[in-house]
Amino acid sequence: MKSNSPKFRKSAELVAAICGGLLMSFPAFAQTPVTQQPSSANAKVNPCPSIFYEPQHTNRVLVPQGCPPNALTQRMQSQGMLPSGSVPAAPSADQTRMGVGGETPSTTTNSTNSGVNPNPGILNERPYNRSQQPSQPDSSTTYTTPQQVPTQQNSVTEPSLQQQGQTPVTTVALANGNVNVRLVNDTGANVTYQVIGDTDQRSLSGKSDVILQGLHAPVTVTFQREDGGLLSVTPQPSSETGLLEVRLKETTNVAQDKKAMRIQSNGSVYLN
Repeated sequence: MKSNSPKFRKSAELVAAICGGLLMSFPAFAQTPVTQQPSSANAKVNPCPSIFYEPQHTNRVLVPQGCPPNALTQRMQSQGMLPSGSVPAAPSADQTRMGVGGETPSTTTNSTNSGVNPNPGILNERPYNRSQQPSQPDSSTTYTTPQQVPTQQNSVTEPSLQQQGQTPVTTVALANGNVNVRLVNDTGANVTYQVIGDTDQRSLSGKSDVILQGLHAPVTVTFQREDGGLLSVTPQPSSETGLLEVRLKETTNVAQDKKAMRIQSNGSVYLN
Protein backbone atom coordinates (compact mmCIF):
# COMPACT_ATOMS: atom_id res chain seq x y z
CA MET A 1 0.00 0.00 0.00
CA LYS A 2 2.78 2.41 0.77
CA SER A 3 4.43 1.75 -2.61
CA ASN A 4 1.18 2.55 -4.51
CA SER A 5 0.54 5.84 -2.68
CA PRO A 6 3.16 7.95 -4.59
CA LYS A 7 1.94 6.58 -7.94
CA PHE A 8 -1.65 7.47 -7.10
CA ARG A 9 -0.59 10.99 -6.03
CA LYS A 10 1.27 11.56 -9.36
CA SER A 11 -1.72 10.32 -11.37
CA ALA A 12 -4.03 12.68 -9.49
CA GLU A 13 -1.70 15.64 -10.15
CA LEU A 14 -1.55 14.80 -13.89
CA VAL A 15 -5.35 14.63 -14.17
CA ALA A 16 -5.67 17.94 -12.29
CA ALA A 17 -3.19 19.64 -14.68
CA ILE A 18 -5.09 18.42 -17.76
CA CYS A 19 -8.46 19.58 -16.39
CA GLY A 20 -7.01 22.97 -15.46
CA GLY A 21 -5.67 23.48 -18.99
CA LEU A 22 -9.06 22.69 -20.51
CA LEU A 23 -10.83 25.13 -18.18
CA MET A 24 -8.40 27.92 -19.11
CA SER A 25 -9.00 27.36 -22.86
CA PHE A 26 -12.82 27.81 -22.64
CA PRO A 27 -12.75 31.68 -22.36
CA ALA A 28 -10.54 31.87 -25.47
CA PHE A 29 -13.09 29.87 -27.48
CA ALA A 30 -15.94 31.99 -26.14
CA GLN A 31 -14.25 35.24 -27.21
CA THR A 32 -13.54 34.12 -30.79
CA PRO A 33 -15.46 36.59 -33.07
CA VAL A 34 -17.98 35.20 -35.52
CA THR A 35 -17.63 36.62 -39.02
CA GLN A 36 -20.97 37.80 -40.36
CA GLN A 37 -21.65 37.38 -44.02
CA PRO A 38 -22.75 40.57 -45.71
CA SER A 39 -26.39 40.65 -46.62
CA SER A 40 -27.05 40.95 -50.33
CA ALA A 41 -30.32 42.71 -49.52
CA ASN A 42 -28.37 45.78 -48.40
CA ALA A 43 -26.26 45.95 -51.57
CA LYS A 44 -26.87 49.06 -53.66
CA VAL A 45 -27.68 49.01 -57.36
CA ASN A 46 -25.60 51.33 -59.52
CA PRO A 47 -28.06 53.82 -61.10
CA CYS A 48 -25.57 54.61 -63.89
CA PRO A 49 -24.43 51.26 -65.35
CA SER A 50 -21.73 51.07 -68.01
CA ILE A 51 -24.22 50.19 -70.76
CA PHE A 52 -25.13 53.89 -71.17
CA TYR A 53 -21.48 54.80 -71.88
CA GLU A 54 -20.45 51.95 -74.20
CA PRO A 55 -19.71 52.83 -77.87
CA GLN A 56 -22.81 51.18 -79.29
CA HIS A 57 -25.18 53.03 -76.89
CA THR A 58 -23.50 56.32 -75.92
CA ASN A 59 -24.80 57.98 -79.13
CA ARG A 60 -28.25 56.35 -79.03
CA VAL A 61 -29.62 56.31 -75.46
CA LEU A 62 -30.14 59.23 -73.07
CA VAL A 63 -28.86 58.57 -69.54
CA PRO A 64 -31.31 58.48 -66.60
CA GLN A 65 -31.78 61.67 -64.64
CA GLY A 66 -28.96 62.14 -62.13
CA CYS A 67 -26.27 60.33 -64.15
CA PRO A 68 -23.28 62.03 -65.82
CA PRO A 69 -24.11 62.72 -69.49
CA ASN A 70 -23.00 60.40 -72.28
CA ALA A 71 -22.33 61.54 -75.87
CA LEU A 72 -26.01 61.81 -76.91
CA THR A 73 -27.01 63.67 -73.74
CA GLN A 74 -24.12 66.14 -74.13
CA ARG A 75 -24.97 66.73 -77.79
CA MET A 76 -28.65 67.45 -77.06
CA GLN A 77 -27.69 69.74 -74.17
CA SER A 78 -25.26 71.71 -76.35
CA GLN A 79 -27.99 72.11 -78.99
CA GLY A 80 -30.53 73.27 -76.44
CA MET A 81 -32.68 70.14 -76.74
CA LEU A 82 -32.27 69.36 -73.02
CA PRO A 83 -31.63 71.62 -70.00
CA SER A 84 -28.00 71.57 -68.95
CA GLY A 85 -28.92 71.13 -65.28
CA SER A 86 -30.84 67.87 -65.76
CA VAL A 87 -27.73 65.71 -65.29
CA PRO A 88 -24.50 66.43 -63.38
CA ALA A 89 -21.26 67.04 -65.26
CA ALA A 90 -19.31 64.92 -62.76
CA PRO A 91 -20.28 61.82 -60.73
CA SER A 92 -21.29 62.18 -57.11
CA ALA A 93 -19.26 60.68 -54.26
CA ASP A 94 -21.70 57.78 -53.96
CA GLN A 95 -21.53 57.12 -57.71
CA THR A 96 -17.72 57.27 -57.62
CA ARG A 97 -17.64 54.68 -54.82
CA MET A 98 -19.93 52.38 -56.81
CA GLY A 99 -18.07 52.99 -60.06
CA VAL A 100 -19.96 55.20 -62.54
CA GLY A 101 -19.85 53.56 -65.93
CA GLY A 102 -19.60 50.07 -64.39
CA GLU A 103 -21.32 47.79 -61.92
CA THR A 104 -18.51 48.24 -59.33
CA PRO A 105 -14.89 49.40 -59.69
CA SER A 106 -13.64 45.82 -59.29
CA THR A 107 -15.94 44.26 -61.90
CA THR A 108 -15.54 46.73 -64.76
CA THR A 109 -14.40 44.91 -67.91
CA ASN A 110 -13.01 46.05 -71.22
CA SER A 111 -15.90 45.75 -73.65
CA THR A 112 -13.66 46.18 -76.68
CA ASN A 113 -11.99 42.82 -76.04
CA SER A 114 -15.18 40.79 -75.63
CA GLY A 115 -18.34 40.14 -77.59
CA VAL A 116 -20.94 42.76 -76.61
CA ASN A 117 -24.66 42.38 -77.12
CA PRO A 118 -25.84 45.44 -79.11
CA ASN A 119 -29.32 45.16 -77.60
CA PRO A 120 -28.76 44.03 -73.97
CA GLY A 121 -31.62 43.01 -71.74
CA ILE A 122 -30.81 45.67 -69.12
CA LEU A 123 -32.43 48.32 -71.33
CA ASN A 124 -35.71 46.40 -71.07
CA GLU A 125 -35.56 45.98 -67.27
CA ARG A 126 -36.53 48.36 -64.49
CA PRO A 127 -35.43 51.06 -63.82
CA TYR A 128 -33.83 51.41 -67.27
CA ASN A 129 -36.85 50.49 -69.44
CA ARG A 130 -37.60 54.13 -70.21
CA SER A 131 -38.60 53.59 -73.81
CA GLN A 132 -41.74 51.91 -75.11
CA GLN A 133 -39.78 50.44 -78.03
CA PRO A 134 -36.54 48.39 -77.95
CA SER A 135 -33.47 50.08 -79.32
CA GLN A 136 -32.61 49.28 -82.93
CA PRO A 137 -29.08 47.83 -83.27
CA ASP A 138 -28.97 48.38 -87.06
CA SER A 139 -29.41 52.16 -86.99
CA SER A 140 -26.66 54.30 -85.52
CA THR A 141 -28.97 57.32 -85.31
CA THR A 142 -31.82 55.67 -83.43
CA TYR A 143 -32.11 56.45 -79.72
CA THR A 144 -34.66 56.19 -76.97
CA THR A 145 -35.88 59.02 -74.78
CA PRO A 146 -36.54 58.56 -71.03
CA GLN A 147 -40.14 58.92 -69.94
CA GLN A 148 -39.15 60.66 -66.71
CA VAL A 149 -37.81 64.04 -67.73
CA PRO A 150 -37.18 67.22 -65.72
CA THR A 151 -40.08 69.64 -65.63
CA GLN A 152 -37.93 72.73 -65.16
CA GLN A 153 -36.90 72.84 -68.83
CA ASN A 154 -38.45 76.23 -69.57
CA SER A 155 -36.76 77.80 -66.55
CA VAL A 156 -33.20 77.21 -67.74
CA THR A 157 -31.18 79.67 -69.78
CA GLU A 158 -32.08 79.33 -73.45
CA PRO A 159 -28.98 78.71 -75.59
CA SER A 160 -28.48 80.49 -78.90
CA LEU A 161 -28.57 77.85 -81.61
CA GLN A 162 -27.58 80.43 -84.22
CA GLN A 163 -24.33 81.00 -82.32
CA GLN A 164 -23.72 77.25 -82.55
CA GLY A 165 -23.82 77.39 -86.35
CA GLN A 166 -27.41 76.20 -86.84
CA THR A 167 -29.90 77.96 -89.09
CA PRO A 168 -33.64 77.85 -88.35
CA VAL A 169 -35.66 75.94 -90.93
CA THR A 170 -38.66 78.22 -90.43
CA THR A 171 -40.26 80.67 -88.00
CA VAL A 172 -43.67 80.52 -86.36
CA ALA A 173 -45.63 83.43 -84.87
CA LEU A 174 -46.19 82.62 -81.19
CA ALA A 175 -49.39 83.49 -79.34
CA ASN A 176 -48.40 84.89 -75.93
CA GLY A 177 -45.32 82.67 -75.96
CA ASN A 178 -47.34 79.54 -76.75
CA VAL A 179 -47.61 77.42 -79.88
CA ASN A 180 -49.91 74.64 -81.10
CA VAL A 181 -48.19 71.89 -83.10
CA ARG A 182 -50.15 69.75 -85.57
CA LEU A 183 -48.29 66.51 -86.23
CA VAL A 184 -49.23 64.81 -89.52
CA ASN A 185 -47.92 61.26 -89.96
CA ASP A 186 -47.73 60.67 -93.71
CA THR A 187 -45.83 57.39 -93.28
CA GLY A 188 -47.34 53.93 -93.18
CA ALA A 189 -45.72 53.18 -89.81
CA ASN A 190 -46.47 54.27 -86.26
CA VAL A 191 -44.37 57.18 -85.00
CA THR A 192 -43.46 57.69 -81.34
CA TYR A 193 -43.38 61.35 -80.27
CA GLN A 194 -42.75 63.15 -76.98
CA VAL A 195 -42.85 66.73 -75.72
CA ILE A 196 -39.78 66.92 -73.49
CA GLY A 197 -40.75 68.07 -70.00
CA ASP A 198 -44.48 67.89 -70.75
CA THR A 199 -45.64 64.44 -71.92
CA ASP A 200 -44.53 60.84 -71.88
CA GLN A 201 -43.90 59.02 -75.15
CA ARG A 202 -47.03 58.62 -77.27
CA SER A 203 -47.76 56.75 -80.49
CA LEU A 204 -49.21 58.31 -83.66
CA SER A 205 -50.64 55.83 -86.17
CA GLY A 206 -49.70 55.98 -89.82
CA LYS A 207 -51.79 58.30 -92.04
CA SER A 208 -53.17 60.19 -89.03
CA ASP A 209 -52.58 63.47 -87.23
CA VAL A 210 -52.76 65.02 -83.76
CA ILE A 211 -52.65 68.57 -82.38
CA LEU A 212 -50.42 69.39 -79.39
CA GLN A 213 -51.98 72.44 -77.78
CA GLY A 214 -50.54 75.11 -75.51
CA LEU A 215 -46.83 74.28 -75.77
CA HIS A 216 -44.83 77.05 -74.10
CA ALA A 217 -41.66 78.01 -75.99
CA PRO A 218 -38.85 77.13 -75.80
CA VAL A 219 -39.96 73.54 -76.26
CA THR A 220 -38.51 70.35 -77.77
CA VAL A 221 -40.48 67.59 -79.52
CA THR A 222 -38.83 64.27 -80.42
CA PHE A 223 -39.88 61.77 -83.12
CA GLN A 224 -39.02 58.15 -83.90
CA ARG A 225 -40.46 55.59 -86.28
CA GLU A 226 -41.40 52.46 -84.38
CA ASP A 227 -40.16 50.23 -87.21
CA GLY A 228 -36.69 51.80 -87.02
CA GLY A 229 -36.94 53.50 -90.43
CA LEU A 230 -35.70 56.97 -91.36
CA LEU A 231 -37.98 59.96 -90.86
CA SER A 232 -38.14 63.27 -92.70
CA VAL A 233 -39.58 66.19 -90.67
CA THR A 234 -40.97 69.27 -92.43
CA PRO A 235 -42.32 72.17 -90.27
CA GLN A 236 -44.74 74.52 -92.07
CA PRO A 237 -46.14 77.67 -90.42
CA SER A 238 -49.89 78.09 -90.73
CA SER A 239 -51.83 81.24 -91.53
CA GLU A 240 -53.29 80.90 -88.04
CA THR A 241 -51.21 82.64 -85.38
CA GLY A 242 -49.54 80.24 -82.97
CA LEU A 243 -50.01 77.11 -85.14
CA LEU A 244 -47.16 75.07 -86.65
CA GLU A 245 -47.86 72.09 -88.91
CA VAL A 246 -45.20 69.38 -88.91
CA ARG A 247 -45.36 66.68 -91.59
CA LEU A 248 -43.58 63.38 -90.97
CA LYS A 249 -42.61 61.44 -94.10
CA GLU A 250 -40.58 58.36 -94.97
CA THR A 251 -37.10 58.82 -96.41
CA THR A 252 -34.14 56.68 -97.45
CA ASN A 253 -31.65 59.55 -97.18
CA VAL A 254 -29.73 59.40 -93.92
CA ALA A 255 -28.93 63.11 -94.17
CA GLN A 256 -32.67 63.92 -94.08
CA ASP A 257 -33.38 61.75 -91.04
CA LYS A 258 -34.47 63.91 -88.09
CA LYS A 259 -35.18 63.01 -84.47
CA ALA A 260 -36.04 66.27 -82.70
CA MET A 261 -37.53 69.71 -83.30
CA ARG A 262 -36.78 72.75 -81.13
CA ILE A 263 -38.98 75.88 -81.05
CA GLN A 264 -37.22 78.85 -79.48
CA SER A 265 -38.91 81.66 -77.54
CA ASN A 266 -38.60 83.95 -80.60
CA GLY A 267 -40.43 81.45 -82.83
CA SER A 268 -37.35 80.07 -84.59
CA VAL A 269 -37.67 76.36 -85.43
CA TYR A 270 -34.64 74.05 -85.54
CA LEU A 271 -34.32 70.38 -86.49
CA ASN A 272 -31.79 67.82 -85.30
